[in-house]
Amino acid sequence: MFTIAIHGGAGAVSRQTIAESEDPIFREGLHAALNAGYAVLEKGATALDAVEAAVRSLEDNPLFNAGKGAVYTKKGIHEMDASIMDGSNLKAGAIAGIRNVKNPVSLARKVMEQSGHVLLSGKGAGEFALKVKEEMESDDYFYTRLRYDQWLKVRHTDFYHLDHIGDETPDRKFGTVGAVALDQHGHIAAATSTGGMINKQFGRIGDSPLIGCGTYANDETCAISCTGHGEYFIRAVVAYDVSCLMEYKGLSLKEATEKVMLDKLKKMQAEGGLIGADAKGNISLCFNAIGMHRGYRKSDGSSYVALYGDE
Repeated sequence: MFTIAIHGGAGAVSRQTIAESEDPIFREGLHAALNAGYAVLEKGATALDAVEAAVRSLEDNPLFNAGKGAVYTKKGIHEMDASIMDGSNLKAGAIAGIRNVKNPVSLARKVMEQSGHVLLSGKGAGEFALKVKEEMESDDYFYTRLRYDQWLKVRHTDFYHLDHIGDETPDRKFGTVGAVALDQHGHIAAATSTGGMINKQFGRIGDSPLIGCGTYANDETCAISCTGHGEYFIRAVVAYDVSCLMEYKGLSLKEATEKVMLDKLKKMQAEGGLIGADAKGNISLCFNAIGMHRGYRKSDGSSYVALYGDE
């Protein structure tokens, strides 16, 4: 048994906020990411390789707020965050506030494997990217008309959004991407990547690059990748909390994710979602928002892709 699950953000994802013509394009992007990760698993490679491949696919897709589709900061630049964790040995790597890196998730993996550290940020992370010869792109590569127009509407204000696509008022759509996987060897892994908040200031960093908050993986419990209002996910230590409920209270993956997402976070009025996998091949796609871009593919032939809450 091997499996992979992905998310492309949660929030006000409904048939009213996504144009009918865009629906199949989002689904195509999710299928492409699932297939990229599944192809790696099918060859017998590791869960770590699979989540990196799936997230790279989402980072390369301008529809999602990560990599090429990253949103603009207050200064009109892109600052990206990512993390990755190997459940077989609890090793992890992360980067925060990185610029011009084509695939932040791959740099996060190199932090894990080549730096001796877990988290690098800002200019230091940029210097490390050059040292390990990570693929870089110019600012023009990260330009998309949608993201630029979103920024123009709020750049002269102190307003910031997680992913603003409304004309007058922001809807709450969180474009962070992530993947979790179980490989043929029985190991699990997780990865998360994001462009953060539109119009964010002061070098803001959310939960995505923080191990235990936005990303966590442990073969003994689960692999988790989160999407949502990062400040709340940091305070609640969401990803590790799911693992703890499984380890110390004996909850199943489904029970643990629902306890955290539908009870704990809902009481905090925190909106978002998460995906999880365990070493038994179970998958959880749990969210308390209107919808979440999500999907999975398993070696038993089953697969699923959805955008809205009623699917």
